[in-house]
Amino acid sequence: MNTILVGTAAEHMTKEVDSVAPEMDTYEAIHRLVKNRVSAMPVVDDGGKLVGILSERDCLDAFLRAEYYESPPALVKDLMTAEVVSVERDTNILKVVELFSKKNFHYLPVVENDRLVGQISRKEVIRAIQEMR
Repeated sequence: MNTILVGTAAEHMTKEVDSVAPEMDTYEAIHRLVKNRVSAMPVVDDGGKLVGILSERDCLDAFLRAEYYESPPALVKDLMTAEVVSVERDTNILKVVELFSKKNFHYLPVVENDRLVGQISRKEVIRAIQEMR
């Protein structure tokens, strides 16, 4: 059976997404990761523009460096990954599946004009596939 995935990222994304700010303290960012039970969060500037991703790994690396070099944990902007893979609202869900298949991401930020408008997860894509049957 040949099935074609239809729909867009906007149709399957979560619209309410917590984020962290570039100037936020690392401890506050870790609190948000734990509170939201996620492994990464988008980093958004004051204008709502997506400027990076902060992952658990970024935080662990920062604390490891702090322990070895006796330096305090940095701000989010010093830890985040600035090169973000994201999708536009109108990205076809099949393209989203391809990205998840090629990369080890659990979530992808969804943007419109570089501004964060939501995120889509692997689970949401799996649900979309299941709904097709």
